Amino acid sequence: LNVGEQKIYLNELIGKEITFEFNGIINCIHCGKKTNKSFSQGFCYNCFQTAPEADQSVIRPELSQAQFGIARDIEWAEKHDLIDHYVYLSVTNDIKVGVTRHHQVPTRWIDQGAIQAIKLALTPNRHIAGVIESFLKQHVADITKWQAMLKDEIKTEINLVEEKHRIAQLLPAELQKYIDTDDQVTTIEYPGKLKLEKIRSIGFDKTPKIEGKIMRIKGQYLIFENGTVLNIRKHNGYYINFKLNN
Repeated sequence: LNVGEQKIYLNELIGKEITFEFNGIINCIHCGKKTNKSFSQGFCYNCFQTAPEADQSVIRPELSQAQFGIARDIEWAEKHDLIDHYVYLSVTNDIKVGVTRHHQVPTRWIDQGAIQAIKLALTPNRHIAGVIESFLKQHVADITKWQAMLKDEIKTEINLVEEKHRIAQLLPAELQKYIDTDDQVTTIEYPGKLKLEKIRSIGFDKTPKIEGKIMRIKGQYLIFENGTVLNIRKHNGYYINFKLNN
C-alpha cells in the first residue's frame, strides 16, 4: 500500500492493530487537483471525462478504437491499447472471463481475488480482446460476485483446462486463431484467515477513522477481525494518515 512516499507491506500486518484516518482531502490521481468527490476510483470529474486512463474502453475493451487512430490520447493508447492483451478465465466465486494487458499477469488476477486463472487467448490489441470477451459473455460471467468471493463461496470443482477448451470452441473461426496454447493454471493463495458469515463494507466517506486488527487480505479488500471489509483501491487519491497500533 502506497501512503505518500512510503510503501507499507500489508502482508506483514496480518494479526496487527492499525488505524487509518481520512482528513477529508481527495486529490485526483491524474491531475493532482483537490476534488470533493472521487470518480471511477480516483479521478476528478474533468479527468474522468477526459483522461485516457478513465476512457470507457478501460471497462469495456471492445470499445477501444486505438487501432483506427481514435483515442483520448493516442500516445497513451499506443502504450496501453495497441499492445498484447490476454483474454483469461479465472475462478473468483465462479468461472468468469476477463481481459488484461500482458504485463498485468498475474496482478489483475490477484486484484480481483481469483484463486485460479488460465490464459485463453492472446491478441495484438485491446479491441480484439474485448470482442472475444464480449462474445463469451453469452456463455460465461464477466463480473465477480465480490461478496461471495470474500465469503469463500467458491466452486472449487471447476477444471479450468477443460473449461478453456470447451469455451474456445464456442468462438467463431476468425477469433479462434487467437487461442493461446499455454494451458498452465495459476493458483493464488491470500494471506490470513477469517471466515466471514456476512459482509459489512466500510469506507472513508462515511467512516473517516477505521481501526482494527487486519486478519486477511483478498483482492482489493482488507478484512478486519470484526468482519468489516475495506476496499482499498476504491480510495485512490484519498489523503490518509496511517498508524500501526502495536
